[in-house]
Amino acid sequence: MSEQGFRCGFVTLMGRSNVGKSTLMNRIIGMKIAITSPRVQTTRKRIRTVYTNDRGQAIFVDTPGVHTAKTKLGEYMDRAALESLTGVDVCLWVVEPSLKINENDSRIAKALCDFGKKIIIVINKCDTVKKEELLPVTGAFSKMAPFEAIIPVSALTGEGVDELTEEIINSLPEGPALYDEETVTEETVRFLASEMIREKALKNLKEEVPHGIAVEILSMKEEKDITRIDAEIICEKDSHKGIIIGRGGLMLKKIGSQARYDIEKMLDQHVALKLFVKVRSNWRDNEKLMKSYGYDTGDL
Repeated sequence: MSEQGFRCGFVTLMGRSNVGKSTLMNRIIGMKIAITSPRVQTTRKRIRTVYTNDRGQAIFVDTPGVHTAKTKLGEYMDRAALESLTGVDVCLWVVEPSLKINENDSRIAKALCDFGKKIIIVINKCDTVKKEELLPVTGAFSKMAPFEAIIPVSALTGEGVDELTEEIINSLPEGPALYDEETVTEETVRFLASEMIREKALKNLKEEVPHGIAVEILSMKEEKDITRIDAEIICEKDSHKGIIIGRGGLMLKKIGSQARYDIEKMLDQHVALKLFVKVRSNWRDNEKLMKSYGYDTGDL
């Protein structure tokens, strides 16, 4: 990479829950790092990834969706999202192609008006509407915050993502790369494995269960031709524990099998995964337990 004219900087993705921020980030970097699901509040903490081409390097900060918090964990997630504007060069405000603008959109817009740096409004899921329907959406969001560009994309199909990536690189300040070309994330393997397990739980469990789940890696041992992982799924109620385990242990086996497949792809090695389930009542309102599961309010 030539340093002459090279651009490098930090880019945060901000938006309401379930607008597709993580899917978009994964699409840009060309690898699945952040977990995704149809559930709101899937992303719980800031996740950093790196995209590099011959013109520049963008360090992405994926954030939880801005939402109305009901627990201490929710408050942590909400602050993590809004405070992600600190120290970044560009903000991608990811929205859906809808005129249903709510209180959380207004909170984001207010924060962006004070941002003072480059804002790109990204209208995701453009494949779900006709092109003529995007014009009023563009007009509505463009009035809410100052912006450099408004780009419709589909994180699912890839439509518009190359144009967005080009706009992001052009918006970054000139400077040398901060990471080598091979780096795509600074997250630990243990964290990524725990998130893959949580993703499969989110996708398989009933509506009332997923929000109260955390995953803790108890041990991870790499042997000659296999990695052995013991992990604990934390839930808040005994009734939820029964749902997670399922009749005859079938649900837990299903979650484990699907998670193991993804972890093996990540590690390029066979994985022996053992899952356990533990009840920790109201852990989402217990700062000590939140910290032990990786949600440390001191990180903000």
